[in-house]
Amino acid sequence: MNASDPIDVNADLGEGFPNDTALLDLVTSAAVSCGAHAGDPDSIRRTLDAARARGVVVGAHPGYPDREGFGRRDRDMTASEVESLIRSQVASLQDLADSAGVAIRFLKPHGALYNQAQRRDETARGVVAAAVALGLPLLGQPGTPLESLARAAGLAFIPEGFPDRRYRPDGSLAPRTDPDAVLAPDELPANVRGLLVPRRVRTLCLHGDHPDALANARRLRAILDDLAIPVRPFSPIATES
Repeated sequence: MNASDPIDVNADLGEGFPNDTALLDLVTSAAVSCGAHAGDPDSIRRTLDAARARGVVVGAHPGYPDREGFGRRDRDMTASEVESLIRSQVASLQDLADSAGVAIRFLKPHGALYNQAQRRDETARGVVAAAVALGLPLLGQPGTPLESLARAAGLAFIPEGFPDRRYRPDGSLAPRTDPDAVLAPDELPANVRGLLVPRRVRTLCLHGDHPDALANARRLRAILDDLAIPVRPFSPIATES
């Protein structure tokens, strides 16, 4: 990937927070909650309708059914249990998407399910099996077991970066239990440049639940404009009519 190639900007939405519609004006893809870790059918449907009206690509954002912990607490599950969990949640989202006239174009796990899949083979195998069965491209961090398993399965894998999150020296995300895991606004430009030059990722994620989500989205778009990097959906699959 070249530093000047287009980049996708995605946000995790449909979780019941107030900025979904405004964020959809600034992103090109939306990972929409399947309703297990957060959100409800009404809020998810509103997000799907708003995404369709703006031509934003929609993906499924399944997570552990842990609303109290917002899906951010680890679970010990087998690969088959992970696959079943994902497929069941995506089926629920698919029903809402069908009624909204929206196609689901990619898969991106949420929270602890996402993070465990980057480092734990058992979780990664379940996520990959679900993505293969669903026929969906998979978003994840580059250089992880999840990427290796996805590519070995012939799956389209979209490397993802996080402008608003702190990275450890080994390239992993600092856990949210760290007090400085989420970056201050003035730290975003350097982090974005580190992700894009040289280009390591094809999509950049913003968290819709963060109080500064909208401000961060505007900052990110301004940074990309300054770098003369066009913003477009990450895959030809995502732009089919």
